Amino acid sequence: MSDLESLLEYNEIVKKLFANEEEGFQFYNNYGFEKGFSVRRSYCEWDNGHNEMTLRKFVCSRQGFREEKQLKKAIKKRKPRNITRVGCLAKFVIARDQITGHWYVKDFIDEHNHPMAPAELTCLLRSHRRINDEQKAEIVEMKSSGIRKHKIIDILEIQYGGYDKVGCTTRDLYNFCHRYKVETIAADDAQTVISYLTELQRRDPDFFFKYMVDGEGHLKGLFWCDSQCLLDYEAFGDVIVFDSTYKTNRYNLPLVPFVGVNHHRSTVIFGCGIISHENIESYVWLLSTFSEAMIQKHPISVITDGDLAMQRAIRLVWPNSSHRLCIWHIEQNIVRNLKDDVVKDEFRSFLYDCWSIEETERKWQEFLDKHKHVEHCLSGLRTNEAKLDTDALQSEACIEPDASIIEIEAVKSFTPTVFATVQFNIKAAKKCFSIDILDGDNMSEYIVGRKDKGDMMYYVKCLFCDEGNLKGISCSCGKLQSIGTPCSHIFFVLGDLDEDKLLDCCVLKRWTMGVKSAFPLKRKSTMYDYSESLQRYRELRNIGQAAAFAASRSLESYERLKHVLQDEVAMNLPNEEDNRGKRYGPVLPQAPDFDSVAFSNVLDPLHVPGRGAPKKNLKSILVRHVLH
Repeated sequence: MSDLESLLEYNEIVKKLFANEEEGFQFYNNYGFEKGFSVRRSYCEWDNGHNEMTLRKFVCSRQGFREEKQLKKAIKKRKPRNITRVGCLAKFVIARDQITGHWYVKDFIDEHNHPMAPAELTCLLRSHRRINDEQKAEIVEMKSSGIRKHKIIDILEIQYGGYDKVGCTTRDLYNFCHRYKVETIAADDAQTVISYLTELQRRDPDFFFKYMVDGEGHLKGLFWCDSQCLLDYEAFGDVIVFDSTYKTNRYNLPLVPFVGVNHHRSTVIFGCGIISHENIESYVWLLSTFSEAMIQKHPISVITDGDLAMQRAIRLVWPNSSHRLCIWHIEQNIVRNLKDDVVKDEFRSFLYDCWSIEETERKWQEFLDKHKHVEHCLSGLRTNEAKLDTDALQSEACIEPDASIIEIEAVKSFTPTVFATVQFNIKAAKKCFSIDILDGDNMSEYIVGRKDKGDMMYYVKCLFCDEGNLKGISCSCGKLQSIGTPCSHIFFVLGDLDEDKLLDCCVLKRWTMGVKSAFPLKRKSTMYDYSESLQRYRELRNIGQAAAFAASRSLESYERLKHVLQDEVAMNLPNEEDNRGKRYGPVLPQAPDFDSVAFSNVLDPLHVPGRGAPKKNLKSILVRHVLH
């Protein structure tokens, strides 16, 4: 942007008026989205009666510095958070006119001391991420139906057309689900349930129940069983089945029934539990409570749905019980996740066919190699790269206040992930010591040892230019060549030479943020490529979903929108002929002009002997990869 354009933009912004403080924040946040930075609310002032706000200051999220007290505390942690605040001076201050009630721009500084996020990454910055109401309703609905949270974010990315259109990240979704679960446990309902169970215990002395609360008193665990449950477990408790897929209560909490089979092969109930978190702690409490109710009689065999936290809890509470996966859940996962009937049949062979361990492992590897869902993996990898790029651009790794100049240089040179390895080697350099130094023409060779490596010796060669400056360095350990980052021995020698910069040979471009600077980024895969009609459908569906959620809040809006939609559907009912040849998912990208002789003569590949009969042609394989 030219100086004149910047001045014109500045003049337009300082003349803005807002109805309230929230409107001012939304304006500055939208401005930040366009420019590539995140914003946050800062200082505010109130009137004398502290009834109305009179001034609000909004700042760039990288304003200020982390307090030294917090920094020292963070360094003591195993993995301190990256430093995001770099003292940025950008700000947007609005004040309330006491006469008109309007908010006007009192101060505006648009100078940043850090790089702006590129357009494809701005959506991942904190103030530009949110889960809207219709998304929350959909997330809760999918969660209630048993869809795992990491699958929900995949569905949203496909539905909206990529991570940059969803408006939230996986962490946001997990945080929302956690808050929703905690906030929906009502105290009155919990008291009613406990009161009810207490009355049952009064009527039946053998009735057992126990509950657990969190630090704030919210119910987070409950188990109960009656006298018949105790009798059934005594007779049939050698094998029990339990899982947490039943979420029928209003709080969407996992209901965990303990189930067995009686002598008629009919289902019997040994007890029921409710937990707020599907983690190891909750399951340990639940299983321990179940054992307490059953006078510490442990089952011989336990069948579950394969939840990892559940597996670990079983090993802790019932170490001598045999744990098996429920075949029903495995079948459900096959139906839910595998769309190709051939793949389903091949997968089922691993469940029901009897093979040796060696043969099973060989066949499993062949199965994985044969059925990669390629585009989905690419999309996930590229989304992850986008998130890491955002973190790298908007934060720096946490280092000690008295860090060496070399370590400060390394923070600026490497991506945060690679710097973690580099920092480890920098700190390990303190364990190194010099054994001898061999000097030559424009070259010196350091013989270095390490206190934790016994009699091992490493040879670090240093090359100097005619002026005596260091121009090259290498080590006999070979880590600089194999891993691409300097080893502790090199950092020791650099420190001994009082070098204050990292040599170019020590900073491979592939480990820096500039590695892709010369290439146009493409973070989205072809799995989001649709026909024009389906692109329009997806956009209308997302807008319609937001409109439907808003209109459902009042009967008048509901009736109005309903009639509009019904009229539109009535006017555009498709004929059966119109649907022929239409695709309802991603389409393969096609070159606009495909008449080159060089390509038109390309034939299908020949069948390779010894690999079995060909079952699918190239087109069907490619379509399957794109769809999955």
